[in-house]
Amino acid sequence: MTFFPLAATLSDWFAARLSFLPGWLFPEEGATLLAATIHTLLITLFFGLPALIFIWAERKVSGRIQDRLGPTRTGGRFGWLQSIADGIKLMQKEDLTPQVADRFLFQLAPYIVCVSVIATFIVVPFSSGWVAVIADSGLFIALAILSLEVLGIVLAGYSSGSKWSLFGGMREAAQMVSYEVPLAIVAVIPVMIAGSMNLIDIVDVQSGGFWNWILFYHPFAFLAFFVFFTVTLASNKRAPFDLAEAESELVGGFHTEYSGMRWSYFFLGEYAGMFLVSMLGSILFLGGWWTGLPFIDNTMIAVSGELFAYEALSRFLGMVVLLVKSSLLVVVQIWIRWTLPRLRIDQVMTTCLKYLVPISCVLLLGTAVWPLMLATAFQRTTILSPVGERVSRPVIKTTSNPEDAVTVRGREAEDRG
Repeated sequence: MTFFPLAATLSDWFAARLSFLPGWLFPEEGATLLAATIHTLLITLFFGLPALIFIWAERKVSGRIQDRLGPTRTGGRFGWLQSIADGIKLMQKEDLTPQVADRFLFQLAPYIVCVSVIATFIVVPFSSGWVAVIADSGLFIALAILSLEVLGIVLAGYSSGSKWSLFGGMREAAQMVSYEVPLAIVAVIPVMIAGSMNLIDIVDVQSGGFWNWILFYHPFAFLAFFVFFTVTLASNKRAPFDLAEAESELVGGFHTEYSGMRWSYFFLGEYAGMFLVSMLGSILFLGGWWTGLPFIDNTMIAVSGELFAYEALSRFLGMVVLLVKSSLLVVVQIWIRWTLPRLRIDQVMTTCLKYLVPISCVLLLGTAVWPLMLATAFQRTTILSPVGERVSRPVIKTTSNPEDAVTVRGREAEDRG
């Protein structure tokens, strides 16, 4: 029996296992092309699938909160096919463009919103090693790409040729740009604790038990998670921060003039964005793909780098854990939307600039000072074990030849030493 070493990328993995095929059947570029195809299909799937599920979930959750049933006819007793029915209905609707609109920008705006979300999934890991692009600055890249969504919102309002759309676009732009400040500040806190912007490394330091999650690392990190969650509500235009339309306007804000599938692209981006920020919150604060139960997590670590079937099963379990955590956070977002009243634009900006920005700065400062306080009082910088000693992910070393890829098990603390 042949045991294949752990590869750094999916392309290396295909190259190592399909190298026995003749060159005319599987050329050198075949591994890269096959890996790119799989990555594209998976990312596209995780862009559309959350919208399909969470649109149905929002209707059912809102129905329960309002003491009604929600969808009960389409697709059986629980209305499972309601989202598909909505999609078919939208595809049949006429795609209209206002006569006074800037046609090119009007049609481009929905795609910018969608691409800004779908492209962010490229650097977000779904499990240990299951990521399209392994980037040392993955968190920075994810936040940078996600911030491009505001360009699509502004263009949608500006190009519609309607003052109501323009007002709605400006409101959303002011809100999204403002809330990116506390979002970036609180996102730095897990980076300071883990000592890395690599999202896989940030999850690795949270292995060994739920008490090792960054959420419980110190009081400042605990509060930072709730600030992060609040800020992501605003960045995704979710209630109580959904200012696409004002109370005095019976219109849809920046997407007033859109219809059919172009209108649905904005909501595909919104629901995919909800799932994306929930994944980031789970990765940064809630242990990512670790269950928080030592006997399960230690087993997942033990089989890493062993027989391919065991390793794949371990990573699949990790992906399921991450998806469950993210889905629960999305349900909380839906719950909040149908519970709290909408804020006015002045209240939204006051909440950001007068409260969340100072609070996030205090939490960042506290994260920097916390190790010094512990060192002064107890002669150690952490209450639990140092984060560097928790890294149990195999260290991957590769060469130009994928078949020569080897796996060396070690700890990040030893590598830094």
